[in-house]
Amino acid sequence: MSTLLTVHRSALETAPPSPAANAAAAITARMDRLPGTPHLWVLVLLISLGGFFEVYDLIFTGYIAPGMARSGVLATTTESFFGFQGIAGFIAATFAGLFVGTFFLGFLPDRYGRRAVFTWSLLWYCVGSAVMALQTSGDLIVLWRFITGIGVGVEIVTIDSYVTELVPQHMRGRAMAFNQAVMFAAAPVAAILSYWLVPTTLFGMDGWRWVVLIGSVGALVVWFIRRAVPESPRWLAQQGRTDEAEQVLQRIEARVAAEHGDVLPMPKPAALRSAPSTSSFNDLWQAPYRSRMVMLIVFNFFQAIGYYGFANWVPTLLIGQGITVTRSLLYAFVIAFALPIGPLLAMTIADRVQRKWLIVCSALAVIVFGLLFARMKDPLLLIVFGVLVSLAGQTISASYHAYQAELFPTVVRCRANGFVYSASRVGAMMSGFVIAFLLRDFGVAGVFAGITGCMLVVVVSIAVFGPKTNGLSLEELSH
Repeated sequence: MSTLLTVHRSALETAPPSPAANAAAAITARMDRLPGTPHLWVLVLLISLGGFFEVYDLIFTGYIAPGMARSGVLATTTESFFGFQGIAGFIAATFAGLFVGTFFLGFLPDRYGRRAVFTWSLLWYCVGSAVMALQTSGDLIVLWRFITGIGVGVEIVTIDSYVTELVPQHMRGRAMAFNQAVMFAAAPVAAILSYWLVPTTLFGMDGWRWVVLIGSVGALVVWFIRRAVPESPRWLAQQGRTDEAEQVLQRIEARVAAEHGDVLPMPKPAALRSAPSTSSFNDLWQAPYRSRMVMLIVFNFFQAIGYYGFANWVPTLLIGQGITVTRSLLYAFVIAFALPIGPLLAMTIADRVQRKWLIVCSALAVIVFGLLFARMKDPLLLIVFGVLVSLAGQTISASYHAYQAELFPTVVRCRANGFVYSASRVGAMMSGFVIAFLLRDFGVAGVFAGITGCMLVVVVSIAVFGPKTNGLSLEELSH
């Protein structure tokens, strides 16, 4: 790729843009001036349908845990802190796989394209998840959980960048919130299926296995549907494949213009300016990206412990509050309905309020509602505060997925996003052991004390060090 701006250790020197760079900037400017018509929302929906089963896979972890413990394949707690024969080991294997996918394989979408990696990583998940559901040994279940997590990790990183690049700047926040709403609609689906199936045995097979298999088959169906999604024109242009980018963009413009019913607005000349060329991972450790990398690594690690410390342990935490296994799954199902509702509520303000402040306020809300949840014994109040914790957590999720994807340049967006996001996989992997330890020695109150500490780190990292992003093009944010 032609060099627009070369990042030196001592200075940032501006070089004249090449013809290829001008073509890429022109394509970006044309995309950013598109009205938010139904066609663009359909593209986001198709991408999000692929992510639906990724979230289904992550969410059912907590819901099938009581069934796995009841069937004897895994224990609820273990004597040692790092006990891989328990539920915590199963959760850790999930996020260890996600870490490998995001940290080591995040470069794949930048090299081979968003569309190709987006498609094949879902197929990986389908196969891995089905094989895991058929295992009878705890060790093999944990192993295949790890393998499946690798595919899910690559998928999540790709989706964030894909959505960010296919929509204009004025709808990035809403598009990502919608994406999260569609994906997290999988939460109540996973919860109700678990409520129905986990306590039962169907055709001689434990109910929790059916929950896993249903997700695998459903994802295979969506794999065919989403092949209609085009490659990102921004990525094609950055790769020097200008003719292909032009063809894809012309098709998008034609559909948008037909739905808009008028001539499309002219691109803004300011969007044609060159942006820093970041062609290697080492460049991300130069200004302005270095501070963003450090800030997002800290943020991702601690928000994951806080988020998954609640999401993956809802049924178990309810049992710790005196609720029976069957009723805990029912209450968890009700709480799970907040997961897609949170991003839908966030859509109303996602492009009006700075994303960094949405994250900060939502983290504070998790602290308040979480501490109240820990003090409740009444089933109704447990559900109310459980829902409020979920709403706040999902607002964080919808906001930060858009936030971190827009802070890096297109040419290495997936790799940078994958690197910082991998910190959340480490945090989520540790969350199982941390929550199991706190629950065993300090009860539900101790669990939420730990979640409070993590969310306070989230507040400080974003409030103090996070840049503002709303209303700026991806190229402006790269300067």
